[in-house]
Formats: sequence, structure tokens, C-alpha cells
Amino acid sequence: MKKKVLSLILVTAVIGTALVGCGTSNNDQQASNTNTEVSTQETEEPTTENPTEAVSNIDTALAVINSFASGDTSVAEENLNEDYIQHNLAYGTGRDAFIDSVEYLASAEVPTTVENVRSFEDGDYVFLQTVYNFAGAGEQVGFDIFRFEDGKIAEHWDNLASVAEANPSGHTQIDGTMEITDLDKTTENKELVENFLYDVMQGNNADKTADYFNGDNYIQHNVAIADGVSGLGEALAALADAGIEMIYDETHMVLAQGNFVLAVSEGTYAGEPTSYYDLWRVENGKIAEHWDVMETIAPEDTWANANGKF
Repeated sequence: MKKKVLSLILVTAVIGTALVGCGTSNNDQQASNTNTEVSTQETEEPTTENPTEAVSNIDTALAVINSFASGDTSVAEENLNEDYIQHNLAYGTGRDAFIDSVEYLASAEVPTTVENVRSFEDGDYVFLQTVYNFAGAGEQVGFDIFRFEDGKIAEHWDNLASVAEANPSGHTQIDGTMEITDLDKTTENKELVENFLYDVMQGNNADKTADYFNGDNYIQHNVAIADGVSGLGEALAALADAGIEMIYDETHMVLAQGNFVLAVSEGTYAGEPTSYYDLWRVENGKIAEHWDVMETIAPEDTWANANGKF
């Protein structure tokens, strides 16, 4: 049975009701977050000097995305399955197609840059938040997901969007909390986000919205939305007034490590098929911080592979 979609008007009304009389302020959290110095993680390729030293899946994934900048095709040859499955619809599938992309970028006049911001691991999956500039085409922030099989990368999904100016609260698409904590709560936090997606984002139980937040404390990195649950409500109300619907139909994947949870969802935005990648930070059983990348799904007749976006 198809899940119910997000009702913007209902969710906005519920948020407004829940915040009446709420005296908790997020000013301290905002100030702390604004002053946080963002430092990208080191993305050097793993060393092979000590053959007995195990290379983590995160190290392998970072080496693979860094090959776009280095032009080193041997990284893909060594770490991708021959039948590597590609879900970026602009590229062909298979290891050879990935190598062709690396070679193409290496031949460009303007070099490609890759800056990883956050990296996480969940079982056989690695998920990354990274800023790319492919051959000088402009900076893009992206989420990449790699599935590993027998020590090699077997499958890849991603979402990309242009880097934008800071949002109304002064936050960028990548700044904010960096530290991974609460590893013992990974499963619990994943379940919280799964329930939030079902209840709130898919509109099945919008009256539960306030249950997922600590009052109005909510740090927002979406480029158009201010901090606080109140900021989210105002943004949803503005969309509704403009006749724009943001609909979440289905969640395809939820990955987590400790206090960070990434969800991959499918729906529509302003009537266009859309892929939603949402990264949430959970604190004390409540959703505390949010980053996202929305990408319009290209028409099927333009796809470079037949694997689909999800």
C-alpha cells in the first residue's frame, strides 16, 4: 500500500500548536554551532607500506573519490568490482565506465577538487558528505553511498547540489557538529529517524511532530530554512502559500553510525520527481541537527545507465 504523503498545511499547523508556550530557547546551541570551526577530514589515499595493516572501507571509499582529483585509475582497478553498479544516472555502469570518468577529468584543463567533510560506516556501507568541483564546473555538495562486497566496492548511490550561500540562520550546507558519538545508540537512533520519516515526512501521523524534537531546538543547514522547529514550520507554510508541495513518498535506505543518520527518500518537489538525502544528528533521543541535498531526478530517456536512481 502506498504510504501517505506529507501534508504541508497539517504539519505546519501541528508545529505551530506544539510550540505555543514552549519556553526552551536554542540561542545557546545556535551560538555554539555558529562558532564551530569546520575542518575537512584528511582524504589521503591509504598507504600500502605495511601489507599486514588492514585498510578500512572508509579509507577505500575516500581513496576512490580522491581519484577524481588525482587521476589515478589504479585505485578503481584495485577497489571496484568489475560489474560495479552505478546509480548516478549521468554515468555508465561498471568499473570501466568509472575509470573512463577518472581519465576524462584528468584530461580537463581545470583540475577537479575533492574535499571530504564527514565520513561514516554502517556495516557493508560507507556514506560520505563531500564538496566537489568537477573540472571547474562549480562547487557541489554531495552525499555518496558505497556498498562493499568481499572487500571491494560493489555499488554506488549519490545526490549532488550546487553550493549555496548561508541560510537565514547563518549556517552553510556543511558546517556544524563533526564528532561521532553514541555508537551504542546506533540502532536506536536509526529507528527514531525511520519513525520520523513515516510519521512526519510521509504525513502518516503529523500530530507526533513535536515528539521528535526538544522544544524549538533544531539546527538547520537547509539553504532556505532558519533554525528551530518554528523555522521549519515557517518554511513549510511559505511553500504551501506558494502552492508548492514537498512530498516524501517512500524511503529507500536508512544508514547510521552513532548520532548521525542518513536517509534516502523518493518523492516530488513542485511536481518534479525528486531524490531526498537527509542527514540528521540525534541527541538524547531527539532530532537536533539536519543537513540535506535535494536533486531532481532526470527523465529516464537521458539516463546513462539502466540501474535507476535508487
